[in-house]
Amino acid sequence: MSHSDTAIMAIDTPQVAVEHLNLFYGASQALKDMSFGIPRSQVTALIGPSGCGKSTFLRCINRMNDLVEGLRIEGLIAIDGENINDPSLDVIELRRKVGMVFQKWNPFPKSIYENVIYGLRIAGIKDRGVLDQAVEQSLKRAALWDEVKDRLHQSAMGLSGGQMQRLCIARAVAVNPEIILMDEPCSALDPRSTSRIEDLIRELRGEYTIIIVTHNMQQAARISDYTAYMYLGELIEYGPTQKLFTVPERKETEDYITGRFG
Repeated sequence: MSHSDTAIMAIDTPQVAVEHLNLFYGASQALKDMSFGIPRSQVTALIGPSGCGKSTFLRCINRMNDLVEGLRIEGLIAIDGENINDPSLDVIELRRKVGMVFQKWNPFPKSIYENVIYGLRIAGIKDRGVLDQAVEQSLKRAALWDEVKDRLHQSAMGLSGGQMQRLCIARAVAVNPEIILMDEPCSALDPRSTSRIEDLIRELRGEYTIIIVTHNMQQAARISDYTAYMYLGELIEYGPTQKLFTVPERKETEDYITGRFG
C-alpha cells in the first residue's frame, strides 16, 4: 500500500476525496497521482515550497482552473461523493458550495454592504430583510461588524488591508458555503492583521471545512488540524498536523519542516 492510500483511509468519510489526481498544462505535469481525503469541519493546510502545486490543487476544488488553456485533469475529486468534474455538474452551484478567499484581497469597488451580498444578489435574492440579516451575520462571523457597522454604505475601498481580507471572508460565508478555500490569505498582511485572520479561521472551524494554502509553516502548525506537504506536484505526506510536525513519517517532510530544505 502506498503512503497516499493510507492517507485516504485515515479519514473515514472525507468531505473531499481525491483519488489519483493528475493535472497537466499542455505537456507539463503540475500534479502527480495525488490521493488523500480532506475531513469535514476541520482546517487542512497545504504546505510546501513555491511552485509545488498547492494553489493549482486548491483551484481544482472549485474548478477555477477550467479557464486555463490546455489544462487536462485525470483522476477523481469528489465532494460528498459527487465527482466535481462530471460534465453534468453545475459549476455555479459548486462555487456556491465552495467559497474562495484569495491571497490579495479583492473587494469590489462598491459599498461594504454590496460586497457582502454580492453572491446573494447573483442568486436572485432581493428581500431587503434577508439581505440585511446576511450582512450583519456574515460581518459578525468575519469579526468585522463592530468596525464597519456605521459605514456599511461607504466604499469598501476605504478599509485597511486586514479589514478588506476579512470583508472577503464575510463575502465568502454570506452565501453559506460548506467549504472555504483560502489561498495564502495572510501573505500580504502585517502581523497584527494576520493574527486576526488566524483567530477567525479558528472560530470558523467546525462550521466550515477550511482548506488553506500557506507558505508559513508556523501558521500551518498554529491553525490547522491536518497538513499536507507537497513537493514538485506530489503529495509527500499527509496527516494530523501535530503528528506531521513532531514525528513526520518521511525524511523529506522532516527536512522541509526543520528548514534543512526549501
